[in-house]
Amino acid sequence: MLAPVAITETFAIAKSLSRDDYAQAAKLGFGMVVSLLPDGEKPDALTSAQAMQAATEAGVAFVHVPTATYEVFADETVSALRRILAQTPGPILAMCSSGQRAAIVWAAATARTAPVGYVLDKLAKAGFDLAFLRDDLEAQAHRETWQGTDDGFGDQPAATLVAA
Repeated sequence: MLAPVAITETFAIAKSLSRDDYAQAAKLGFGMVVSLLPDGEKPDALTSAQAMQAATEAGVAFVHVPTATYEVFADETVSALRRILAQTPGPILAMCSSGQRAAIVWAAATARTAPVGYVLDKLAKAGFDLAFLRDDLEAQAHRETWQGTDDGFGDQPAATLVAA
């Protein structure tokens, strides 16, 4: 059963979704599901192709940004979610195996444009004590000093989108 956890008014996270959860996500008003779950990571989870089909049938857009747990701060992953957040008015539901990975990637993407204290506060209010990630989030906030100003954000599509 779908149990989304709101991080902001337009972004929530959840554990991996079943086929029926996509219809429930649509009923709850989510216009897009972002899956961070790589195919095969969780044997009982839908594959990205099955999830895309379930999302399409439910009238929800679907984006697959496969992210292993060690890739939560990878520039490709963080920039992809940042583009999705900027290009999608919401509400967006991001999911992974437990929900924590989705929360961390949201934090990294948001820390690039919002104060780290704000990010950690939003996470804490949603039940995630991720203060131990402060240094990593500060690195995201100061990314342009170590990476340069172009994060590939531009007008590139975030990932393969399936319109509802």
